[in-house]
Amino acid sequence: MDDRFNTIAGWVLFGGILALGLNSLSGHYFLADKHERPATMGYAIAGADDAAGGAAVAVEPIANRLAKADAAKGEAIFAKCKACHTVDQGGANGIGPNLWAVIGDAIGQGRAGFAFSDSLKGKSGKWDFATLDTWLTNPKAFAEGTKMSFAGLTSPEDRANVILYLNSKGSNLPLPAPVAAAAAPAAGAPTTAVAAIVGDAAAGEKVFAKCKSCHTIDQGGANGIGPNLYAIAGDAIAEGRGGYAFSDALKAHKGNWDEATLNQWLSGPAKFAAGTKMSFAGLDDAKQRADVIAYLNSKGGKLTLGAAPAPAAAAK
Repeated sequence: MDDRFNTIAGWVLFGGILALGLNSLSGHYFLADKHERPATMGYAIAGADDAAGGAAVAVEPIANRLAKADAAKGEAIFAKCKACHTVDQGGANGIGPNLWAVIGDAIGQGRAGFAFSDSLKGKSGKWDFATLDTWLTNPKAFAEGTKMSFAGLTSPEDRANVILYLNSKGSNLPLPAPVAAAAAPAAGAPTTAVAAIVGDAAAGEKVFAKCKSCHTIDQGGANGIGPNLYAIAGDAIAEGRGGYAFSDALKAHKGNWDEATLNQWLSGPAKFAAGTKMSFAGLDDAKQRADVIAYLNSKGGKLTLGAAPAPAAAAK
């Protein structure tokens, strides 16, 4: 009996030693216990930073990217869209609408009666170059609730190539002029401005939520505490707006609400026009201002964005 017990115990001990040895051997063979990050990851996740806390890379304005874009490359990228979209004249709608002559067309309308989502039908304005760039970056961020299942194109160059290709398919709109890069400050000069920031209309819509207590923004919206802001981007300062009673301080300003002027106003309304009725203190964050301007421009605006430097210090 003791001999049998000893035999069994010996085999169990041998099995444990063998398993331990194989585990150690496999760990060394497959580098399972390696703590350093591999030089090449197993697969890439689109949009993920290469390292935690990596700095965001500045994106050139769409006008600049279009000047360097390649429609042939855009056509190749568009191949992944053909499962849902046709793009030739007379093509049928599918899972998504036919995209012939879509650039310059109204958002969420027409397209031979395609059934757009309510979230996209709620957008006003047209598919201009900047709006398409925002849409292609992340459709769901642009219109939460959209039927579009495509995650978006993380490469700014890919988006420009696709937009140029779409423009060649029935739209043929003139391309916006490239935006000149800001000149470097002279040696010893104070850096009072930063490079232009490209806004995100979808992000701007979220920031604009705090403005809705005073402003409407859809076409035909009524004036409230503040004027309706549909098509304000590019419009004359303190004129029109359905007869809204602007302050004398704002009426004294001439010109139009271009990108730079909107940026100054959003930085600090009271500083821009002392005596304005606008009680809002302003947006300290330059990126938020750029996002709001992009959103305002998407609502019937007339601007080509990407040229306005943000003030170095926001008004207090």
